[in-house]
Amino acid sequence: MTENIEVITHSSICIRSIPQTVYIDPFDIKEDRHDADFVMITHDHYDHFSLEDIGRVCTKETVLIVPEKMSAKARGISGMVKRIETVEPGKEYVIDSLRFSTVPAYNIMKPFHPKSARWVGYIIQAGEKRIYIAGDTDATKEAGEVRCDVALVPVGGTYTMDARKAAELINNIRPETAIPVHYGSIAGSRSDGEEFAKHVEAPVRVELKIKF
Repeated sequence: MTENIEVITHSSICIRSIPQTVYIDPFDIKEDRHDADFVMITHDHYDHFSLEDIGRVCTKETVLIVPEKMSAKARGISGMVKRIETVEPGKEYVIDSLRFSTVPAYNIMKPFHPKSARWVGYIIQAGEKRIYIAGDTDATKEAGEVRCDVALVPVGGTYTMDARKAAELINNIRPETAIPVHYGSIAGSRSDGEEFAKHVEAPVRVELKIKF
């Protein structure tokens, strides 16, 4: 399954063959792709909700999925996509052929992503596998209750948990595969992926997908 997961940069993720093509927080897209069946946004910060980059992946048939508190902001690009769907944390959804649930994403002791904003991570059902895209979050109680096969978690610190805290989370939820994101550019250093991998315990497999 992970061969179909691309981390373009930072927290910009593309998952193909679900059988749909799904982008999560598209950012820093270098070329026009226009192949998204769904675009899923975790929160409204510029490096996660980029109108320019959504424009490079969407088509007139794309469904845009955003947290409910982003509904007004998302209406500004309604002409670019087929329709906009809003979601709330801690719920299950089936939108067209896409099945997923949402997980609260927030900081515990930092001001950047308050719980009251109701931002989300996503658990996408891809065949028999569950893929968790954590969004910008710390190692929260809700994140520790996730059950998944693949987990993409932020490791760069500052705005999210750091590499060691992310590894502790992964050692708790124990997916088959963990993929670090949100490091090496806007936050964190390029070595954070390796630092994360050092602290993840077997049998969890770590894959470093970001290419610098």
